[in-house]
Amino acid sequence: MSSSSSASPLRYPETKTVDVVDHYHGVAVADPYRWLEDDNSAETKAWVEAQNRVTFGYLEGLSQREAFKRRLAQLLDFERFGLPHERGGRYFFTRNEGLQNQSVLWVAESLDAEPVVLLDPNTLSVDGTTALTGYAVSEDGRWLAYGLAVAGSDWNEWRVRDVATRQDTGDLLQWVKFSGCSWAKDGSGFYYSRYDAPAEGAKLTGVNEHQKLCFHRLGTPQSEDRVVYVRPDHPKWGFGGRVTEDGAYLVVHVWQGTERKNRVHYRRLTTDSGERVSDDAAFVPLLDDFDAAYHFIGNDGPIFWFETDADAPKQRIIAVDTRNPGRAHRREIVPESDATLRDAAFVGGRFVLQYLRNAHSEVKTFLSDGTPAEAIELPGIGTASGFGGRADATETFYAFTGFTTPGTIYRHDFVTGRSTIWKQPRVDFDLDAYETSQVFYPSRDGTRVSMFLTHRKGLKRDGSNPVLLYGYGGFDVSLTPAFSTTNLAWMERGGIYAVPNLRGGGEYGREWHEAGTKLSKQNVFDDFIAAAEWLVAEGWTTRERLGIYGGSNGGLLVGACMTQRPELFGACVPAVGVMDMLRFHKFTIGWAWTSDYGSSDDAEQFAALHAYSPLHNLREGTCYPPTLVTTADHDDRVVPAHSFKFAARLQAVQACDAPVLVRIDVRAGHGAGKPTAKVVEEGADRLAFLAEHLGME
Repeated sequence: MSSSSSASPLRYPETKTVDVVDHYHGVAVADPYRWLEDDNSAETKAWVEAQNRVTFGYLEGLSQREAFKRRLAQLLDFERFGLPHERGGRYFFTRNEGLQNQSVLWVAESLDAEPVVLLDPNTLSVDGTTALTGYAVSEDGRWLAYGLAVAGSDWNEWRVRDVATRQDTGDLLQWVKFSGCSWAKDGSGFYYSRYDAPAEGAKLTGVNEHQKLCFHRLGTPQSEDRVVYVRPDHPKWGFGGRVTEDGAYLVVHVWQGTERKNRVHYRRLTTDSGERVSDDAAFVPLLDDFDAAYHFIGNDGPIFWFETDADAPKQRIIAVDTRNPGRAHRREIVPESDATLRDAAFVGGRFVLQYLRNAHSEVKTFLSDGTPAEAIELPGIGTASGFGGRADATETFYAFTGFTTPGTIYRHDFVTGRSTIWKQPRVDFDLDAYETSQVFYPSRDGTRVSMFLTHRKGLKRDGSNPVLLYGYGGFDVSLTPAFSTTNLAWMERGGIYAVPNLRGGGEYGREWHEAGTKLSKQNVFDDFIAAAEWLVAEGWTTRERLGIYGGSNGGLLVGACMTQRPELFGACVPAVGVMDMLRFHKFTIGWAWTSDYGSSDDAEQFAALHAYSPLHNLREGTCYPPTLVTTADHDDRVVPAHSFKFAARLQAVQACDAPVLVRIDVRAGHGAGKPTAKVVEEGADRLAFLAEHLGME
C-alpha cells in the first residue's frame, strides 16, 4: 500500500443522528440518518461539502490517480458513431470526435454525401452536462423532435428543429420522463408521455405518478396538447404510444413498474379507406390482463405482431388479429427457442430476431409467415444491437461490440444477404493482446452460473492478479460483452475484468429473472459471492486482490455482499446504489421497483428486505473492506440519500483503519448523459482507489 492508505485513520465529518424509529409489522427499525433524505436542506448540503473535502483530499493523494486520468483520456480519444437510420431519404446518426463531452447529431442526404451538424449538445452548456437523451424524425425527414436532460436528470425537455434550416421552431415540452415520442404519419405532431409539474422542492425526490399520454401539434404551446390517454383510477400506470408504420393505428403499451408484464391498448387513427378517425374514438383493450410481456413489433393491417413471453419463458413471436383477438385465436409465427429472444423487428419484409445464447448474441431472420430465412453472421462472441428500419427497407444497420471490440457499425443488405462495415473505431490500444473466455461455476444452491473473464493473453493463474468483479442481477437486465476504455486501463496494468450473469438478469429468460426477485433476491447475492469464491479457489486471485463494483441495482448488490461477507473482498465500490430497502419506494420512481424487490409494506417481503438491506445490516465491531461509495447530487432515480445514509452508517461502525469514503458528483445524475470529462474523472478515481487497495502496481 502507498503512504496515503497506510497513514493514520481518516477523520470523517461528524454526522449527527436523530431519534427516528419506524415500526414495520411489529418490528422497530431506527433511522438515525433520516435527515439526510432532505437534499434541499442547508445541513445536508454542508454535509455533502464536508464529505467531498475528505474524499477528494484522499483521492488526489493516490499515487496512480493522475496516470489513470491521463491514460483514460488517451483511450477515449477515438472517433465513434451511433447507428444511422433513414427518414425521407436522409440519414441521421450521432458522432463523437473522441473527447467531446456529448455526441453530436449529424444528418446526410445519402450514405455517400458529406454530413452536416444538425444538433450539437456541447454548445448548450459550459460544462457539457446538457445531454441529448433521444430523438425522432418525422416520416418525411423534415422535422426533428429531440429530448434534452440537464445534469443527468431523468426529467427531459423536448423541442423541435427544422432539419433543412437546422433552426428550432419554438415548440417546448416540459416534465417529460420515461418517454420517447412517435410522429403522426402526416408530420403534424407527435405522441409523448409526461407527468404534471412536481411540487416546489420535490423535483428530485417527489413520487412519479399519473403519467399522461399526450399529442403535441407543431406550432402550438404545450398547454394546448391533447391528453390522449390517462387513467386517474390507476395512478401507477405508465404509457408509451407508437404510431404504426402504415399510420392507421396508435398502439399504447401500458406498464406498471419495472415488471415486464404489460397491457396493450390501441385506437384507430384512420379508416380502412384512409380517412381520419375522430380524436374521440375509443381505445380498444387488446391484451388487457397484465399476464405477460407483449412488445409490439409491427402490423399487417389488422394483424398485430408481438414478441412475448406468454406461454414461452424465453419468448416467441405471435400474431393477434384485432378483429378476433381472443387467446384461443392467437397464432404462433416463430416458436420459443432454446436461446433467449431479447429483441425483434420487422425490417425488409422479415422478422429480425436477436437472441442470447449463453449471454452473447446471435441473430436470425424469418419471413412474415414464420419460415426461417438467413442468419446474420456476427464476427465473434459479443453483443449485437440495432436492426431498425421499415418493413420495405432493403438495408438495416447494427452495432457489434465485445469486451475487446469497440462498437463497430455494420450495414446489412437484404438483397445480397451480406453485412459490410460502415464505421469502425480505431482505439490506441493493442486489443489483440487480450482475450475473453466464458466459464461456468456453481452457486450456493448448485445453480450453474456463467461468467466472462477478460485479461491479457498469457496471464498466469498464480493468485497474484487483481480482479475487478462487476455485477448487476436484476430487472431482467442482461450483462453481455460490452466495450469500456476504463476496463482497458484496468487490464493494461495486469488486472482481470470478471462479469458473472447472475440470477435476476434476463440472460436465460423469464424463469432466470424471477429466480432473483422478491423473496428469492438472496440468490443474486449468493451467485455473486460464489463467483468471488470461485475466482479465489481457481487461483485467479486472492481475497486481498479481489475488488467488487456495481451501479444502481448493482450498487445494492455490492452493498449486500460486503455486509454479508466483509472478509471476502479487498475493496468495494457501490455506485448510485439502492441501500435502504425499507424506504426506496417512497421516492421518485422507486415504487416501480417493488416488482423486483417487493415492499416493506408487506410483512413477509419486509422480513426478506430487512435481512439483506445494506443500510440495516452494517454491524458495529466489524472491519469492512476499503469502500468508495459514489453517487450524484442530481440523481432523481436512485436518490442520493441511499448512499448518504449508507456511508454515514458505515463510517460510524467501521472497526478498522480501512477507509470509508463517499464521492458525491455535482451536476450529475444516475449516469445517463454523463459528459466525457466526468467519465474520465470518475473512472480515474475508481481505478486509483481499487489499484491502491488491491496491490496493483
